[in-house]
Amino acid sequence: MNIVKNIIELRSQIPRHVKIVAISKTKTVAEIREAMSAGQIFFGESKVQELTAKHKQIPDAEWHLVGHLQTNKVKQIVPFVRMIQSVDSFRLLEEINNHAGKINRVVDCLLQIHIAQEETKYGLSEQEAIELLKNDRLQSFNHIRICGLMSIATFTDDNDVIRNEFRALSNFFQRIRNEYFSANPSFNELSMGMSDDYQIAIEEGATIVRIGSSLFGKR
Repeated sequence: MNIVKNIIELRSQIPRHVKIVAISKTKTVAEIREAMSAGQIFFGESKVQELTAKHKQIPDAEWHLVGHLQTNKVKQIVPFVRMIQSVDSFRLLEEINNHAGKINRVVDCLLQIHIAQEETKYGLSEQEAIELLKNDRLQSFNHIRICGLMSIATFTDDNDVIRNEFRALSNFFQRIRNEYFSANPSFNELSMGMSDDYQIAIEEGATIVRIGSSLFGKR
């Protein structure tokens, strides 16, 4: 698997304004370094333990957490994480803010929205996201920055289902931005799309795509 070649081909298919987060879970330090040699900057991990271990060996990468984050593990990643894409509760946002405040750091976050047809433990409904944004206490959180939304589409071969889910999320993103972040230009990221559906996601407004197997090969 030629990782450098894959990155070059991937970049040729993706608009320059769209960020590629390379999903590096289970990948070796050598493989990540190879991707970095081709100019890849952003890497995404699902588990805190793996993320912290890789950060120690590759501190010059920009690390994103894309998997579920337990509140008791927040303090392990707050000092270095570039973005937490998987915020799915007000309590988690509060915990990130508290730990970031202790080291005077601002952590970029995305709200994870549940759009897939499958049952899942994680992700806010649209109504839950709105309730979170309406919480008066949010205004006092000076050490987090909500930069947008993230989601995972239904695992299906039906592209119409995937497109409809991405389009609904994009519409919700625009609504949230207009109603709650009209004076905040940092709310500008929509993370959706992975190796099998990133092209549809980009067509529907994604600014971040999370690419694993198309870059590193099948696990």
